[in-house]
Amino acid sequence: MSWISRRAERQIAKAKAEGALDHLPGAGKPLVDHPENAFVSASDAAGFRLMAAAGLLPQEITLKKAAAVQRVHLSTLTDPALRKAAMAKLAEIEMRQAIAEEARREFLR
Repeated sequence: MSWISRRAERQIAKAKAEGALDHLPGAGKPLVDHPENAFVSASDAAGFRLMAAAGLLPQEITLKKAAAVQRVHLSTLTDPALRKAAMAKLAEIEMRQAIAEEARREFLR
């Protein structure tokens, strides 16, 4: 276990002992499965949810949402020229998303 994990576990244990985790929204209920977090670790997903609650989304999440919107738009197009342009835009969004994800991974190393 890394020192970060040990520190997080100590902080959680301290918060439990002090009662800081009592009466939280959703206490005693199973965690909601977020399919958008399928490719993100549980700790990253929790961090992203905290950031979202504060109104701050990481760039990789906003790009992931933009890619989903672009895929829906692409599925509605039938004109080959428009499809090609939409696919190019989707590829650019996905590339920027991959760069943002890699930057986060490198930062956390």
